[in-house]
Amino acid sequence: QVQLVESGGGLVQAGGSLRLSCAASGRAFSYHYMGWFRSAPGKEREFVAAIGGGGGTTTYTASVQGRFTISRDNAKNTVYLQMNSLEPEDTAVYYCAFRYSYSAWNVQDAGGYSYWGQGTQVTVSS
Repeated sequence: QVQLVESGGGLVQAGGSLRLSCAASGRAFSYHYMGWFRSAPGKEREFVAAIGGGGGTTTYTASVQGRFTISRDNAKNTVYLQMNSLEPEDTAVYYCAFRYSYSAWNVQDAGGYSYWGQGTQVTVSS
């Protein structure tokens, strides 16, 4: 069983930055992939980024490449999403998610993740 709690969302002006955190419980955290997804009103849940258990392998969706950075601290059972140069289009509820996998195969598929946090709202004003 893994429990995930996100924090760090808020309201920011376009061009600003936010850092999201996701605190996880459970001994399995350190070995498996973690991901961030987002859900905007009227849109399907969208993959944002994922990171391997050791932190050395990361994957991003094209729209955030170069602006967002995913990282993790296994000693703290926490994964982060540093978001820079935020745009109004980044406005969404952001969710972290855990999957029982050591592989980067299909990390963009939300269906492959077993546990989800409650989400944190990010609003970017123009």
